[in-house]
Amino acid sequence: MVTACSSPAEVREKTGVTAQASRASAQATASASSAGRAQAVKEDNDLYSYEFSYPAQVGAHPELAAQLEEDASKAKAEMIAQATEGQADAKANGYSYHPHSYGAKWKVVADLPGYLSLSNEFYTFTGGAHGVYGLQGHVWDKANRRGFASEDLFTSPAALGSAMGETVCQALDREREKRRGEPVTRGDDFFGGCPGLDEATILVGSSNQRTFDRISVYFGPYVAGPYAEGAYELDFPLTAAMLEAVKPAYRAAFSAHK
Repeated sequence: MVTACSSPAEVREKTGVTAQASRASAQATASASSAGRAQAVKEDNDLYSYEFSYPAQVGAHPELAAQLEEDASKAKAEMIAQATEGQADAKANGYSYHPHSYGAKWKVVADLPGYLSLSNEFYTFTGGAHGVYGLQGHVWDKANRRGFASEDLFTSPAALGSAMGETVCQALDREREKRRGEPVTRGDDFFGGCPGLDEATILVGSSNQRTFDRISVYFGPYVAGPYAEGAYELDFPLTAAMLEAVKPAYRAAFSAHK
């Protein structure tokens, strides 16, 4: 989760989620699929804007869909309560009110026989100067019908980081050098260091559709660089050393990339 000085529109643009609904309107659409039912809801009015969506693969698992919908409904209720209070305060004190917003866009990272790996692009805006956006990883255990953060597949972020060695830092520095136009001097300032995986979101993916054999490491804005640089998402094949950092209960769902 990252705080940024942005308007709701800027936050939506940076997360790739742009509101399409017109003012004072609310639309809910659902499309059928052989895998399940996708969901997409958009609301935009003078008080708030709200977006929530998930793909058909989520709809194929009713318990998962219900869980995500419940979480989104709670977030929406909290947003409306805060927005109502903020709008009243703005009117009472004679200043402009900026509609609050909440968005959650779920996407499939990998759909395996036993697990469904998802990412969630989220954003919130509470009427002040700061918007919040970022990325979450979630895994659904199909057999046991339960979900958990993708990081929980590993014994710890530190163990995974140790298994990856300098790989993450080197990949991050290469990307930072491209964006900054100059070499990164490790430790020369606040954004010259290499953040640990406890500050990252971990996504688990697959190139073979049978096992998890790759991961993505996501550093949100302000974590690995200034806001102007945006977020960093780095992809890595799963190695034998990284496989050792997977919890024994889930190791059969992984394979070292060949």
